[in-house]
Amino acid sequence: MISISDIQINLRGTIAVDEPMAKYTWMKVGGPADFYIEPADKDDLLAIVRYFRQQRFPWMMIGRGSNILVSDEGIRGAVLNVESALSSLSQSGGSIIAESGVRLTKFVDFCIQHGYAGSEMLAGIPGTVGGAVVMNAGAHGGEISDHLLAIEVLREGVVEVVRKEEAGFYYRSSALASDIVLAATFGFPHGEKEELSKKRRELIMKRNDSQPLDLPNLGSMFKNPKNAHAAQLIEQAGLKGKRIGDAQVSEKHANFIVNLGSAKADDVVKLIELVKRTVYQHFGLMLDLEVKLVGFPLERQVAA
Repeated sequence: MISISDIQINLRGTIAVDEPMAKYTWMKVGGPADFYIEPADKDDLLAIVRYFRQQRFPWMMIGRGSNILVSDEGIRGAVLNVESALSSLSQSGGSIIAESGVRLTKFVDFCIQHGYAGSEMLAGIPGTVGGAVVMNAGAHGGEISDHLLAIEVLREGVVEVVRKEEAGFYYRSSALASDIVLAATFGFPHGEKEELSKKRRELIMKRNDSQPLDLPNLGSMFKNPKNAHAAQLIEQAGLKGKRIGDAQVSEKHANFIVNLGSAKADDVVKLIELVKRTVYQHFGLMLDLEVKLVGFPLERQVAA
């Protein structure tokens, strides 16, 4: 077992022991990680990852925790938060280069301020560029991969550049799940700043009106099945407002599960399982999770 002193020798950033993950996830649930680490910069991140690989020590990366549900038992191993270490955002030769820790809100604002069109559909989505690329985040008929050119990744300990065509993008997913996304390069068409800003405001207002943003949640819980909408199926199955403990299917948007105050991760998973089972019984469709379960036994992940 690696000790905190072993990690500190290989790290310039900060480290905490038995850190509650509820502090770092948007659902505000989750037990402690053995080690919670914020690397100082990109080189620090690469060094600690290579050390963990060498020691065969379990680790995972997070950004803003907007798309992960952490078990009440927590996470064995290390959690690396890259929001500070990978925060560079720039333009070069008509391209936008964003490191994976850049918040989507900052990314959209940067694109608009520099007169680039195409990122507005991401307005209001929580999370970071890296997480959005891995899950191919999107809204309003668009996806982040639409204007993506290339991705810088750490693959098997080696930094490589992957072209968009090699990244295996499809609906709310990609072939990058086993890689560490370090940065992404985008090519956007030019647009008028005022029009882009107006569109962003309209989309944020629409999001605020339709989603339960006043309560902790993880965004859309399920992917939309082909030719159907998860929220509509869940509502038609009579599950809107359904509650287990303090976890509830939102009364405002049925594809959101919210934390009413003191929900446990186990409550959320039980509600996920109930929703999947009930929708299947009514419509013969099995909903797939859009969020990632972390720290749960494999059989629980499969069930959810």
